[in-house]
Amino acid sequence: MLKLRIEHGLRLRVANALANFCIITVGALGVILYIASDNIEEAHIRQVIKMEMDHLVHRYRKHSDFYSQIGSHLKGYVIHHVDDELQIPSYYRGLNSGYHRIYYDFEDIHVLVQTIDDVKFLVAYRIALHNQRLSELRMLILLSWVAVVAIAFVVGYVLAGMLVNQVTDLAERVKLLAPGDVQGVPLMQADMDKEVAQLASALDDYQNRIRRMLQREQEFTANISHELRTPITTILTSCELLDAEPDLSDKVRMRIKRIETATTRMGEQLQALLFLAREQALGVMEPVAIAECVNDAVEPLYPQIHRKKLKFIVNIAPDVVVPLNRQALHTAMTNLLRNAIQYTETGFIRVEYSHGSLSITDTGMGIESAFLPLLFERFFRGTTHVEGLGIGLPIVKRICNHYGWQISVESEVGKGTTFRITFPSQLTSHSKTILNAV
Repeated sequence: MLKLRIEHGLRLRVANALANFCIITVGALGVILYIASDNIEEAHIRQVIKMEMDHLVHRYRKHSDFYSQIGSHLKGYVIHHVDDELQIPSYYRGLNSGYHRIYYDFEDIHVLVQTIDDVKFLVAYRIALHNQRLSELRMLILLSWVAVVAIAFVVGYVLAGMLVNQVTDLAERVKLLAPGDVQGVPLMQADMDKEVAQLASALDDYQNRIRRMLQREQEFTANISHELRTPITTILTSCELLDAEPDLSDKVRMRIKRIETATTRMGEQLQALLFLAREQALGVMEPVAIAECVNDAVEPLYPQIHRKKLKFIVNIAPDVVVPLNRQALHTAMTNLLRNAIQYTETGFIRVEYSHGSLSITDTGMGIESAFLPLLFERFFRGTTHVEGLGIGLPIVKRICNHYGWQISVESEVGKGTTFRITFPSQLTSHSKTILNAV
């Protein structure tokens, strides 16, 4: 993700900066050339007409009966009287001495008129060729501007790639790092540029701080786990010893069972909380009989089911086996089933498996649609009428994310809720292989 941002961010910004610089610089130069070429062409036209006028006057003074030759673009006239003026084109007649510009029949004609000793000299220059050359020059300027900008962008992009190459390499190495993992090799290298080395050094320092923080957290959770598991084990052992006493009444044995059940639940919650805090694996991958795992998860919850007189249904064939983490599935099922029992007062709880999906359906109070996006938030509780810390569903969600399972929920207020866990296709396809082998 970081590399993508660099390639389509920093590189393009550098290329755009160089292209924009060329747009401004070459564009300004093009405007200058455009204006200058117009002025130069205008000056050249005037010079041509002035030279032709001087030549016309000079030849006339040497030979008064001289008549200038008329070309297709440059024409000279010597007008002695009115009859001579009637012989020239109508758009040249009546012009006073000076420089004139005439537009006739889509043509631009520059005219210079000069009167010497009552003789009018007129030089007309059709500048179509000049305009054509000027248009070609302007087109060349425009094409050159576009070409320079395109070349600048490409070159800028290539150069930017060379400039950020060290950054992209650093991003790749950072992407491969796990939290707190320095891989024995620091990110900062001796051959890095100064700025990249500064960034790598900051990342190394940050990674070391994360590693120390995780180490302290792991030590703390390990100590807490040990300290809490010791009394839990002691309580469970004591319950077993008390239950072995022959003279206890059934009422006392029932209380011992409740203590044992509550202690077992406390141990499960402790393990789930540790997983939630540390995201450690809950067990190993193995072929798991789904029906058996569901029955194991619901066994400690049967007293609550019987007390509420709920019907518990398992529609799963005994031979459905999926390779997954048994303890993770057991923890997820325990939390989902406990959640279903807490929110269901009458009716049934049904567990089904079909096409790679394991569903838990209840006929409880249901969940309002506004609360559905918040269900998997830690400590969120839809109601205060039942016991709970609001961590059961977040634990299930974290387990599903950790193992690549998909969890979804469908609910209708007053009718019930269905939680559905969908296992990856490669697991369900492998389960078929296991069944065939059996």
